[in-house]
Amino acid sequence: MEPCVTTAIDLRHYSHDDLPDIRQTLLDVHADAYADRIHEEFVQRFPWFVGHWGGREGFACVVAYEGNEPIGFTYGAPGEPGREWWREYLAEPPADPSTFSVSELMVRPKWRKKGWGERLHAALLGDRPEALAVLTVDTKRPRLQALYESWGYRKVGERQPFPDSPLYAVMLRPLR
Repeated sequence: MEPCVTTAIDLRHYSHDDLPDIRQTLLDVHADAYADRIHEEFVQRFPWFVGHWGGREGFACVVAYEGNEPIGFTYGAPGEPGREWWREYLAEPPADPSTFSVSELMVRPKWRKKGWGERLHAALLGDRPEALAVLTVDTKRPRLQALYESWGYRKVGERQPFPDSPLYAVMLRPLR
């Protein structure tokens, strides 16, 4: 009988100040995760989004590694108080609108369907002080939307933030 060899997955947390050190890792994981859609103009704009989100003071990122190989990541940043763009979809404003925006969550193909997305997501949001988390998901990906619903999100509306972006389902969930 051959011995069972397992490699531990290491979840590493990063902040705004770490972006110069992890930027290329994020770009490399994205290139692998979106290899089948890399020709799409919106997908090609990912480096801009890394700079946009990573430039925020409250930027938080979790990267999962197997040994020295990154397998996936998630990142986001707190929303600006009073500028909660998702509020337009709610009939009643929440008592505490403080929000953490989950901007990206991606796992490289080799590690998908093993629960790493949920683990990354939980690690990113685990100790957040905000009351809510918001994210968007392509409306053409209903199974992914259903997955986020199983994590406690609910769809509150739809939006297309850029002319070349997909139509997204806006999803919100309480953090406390």
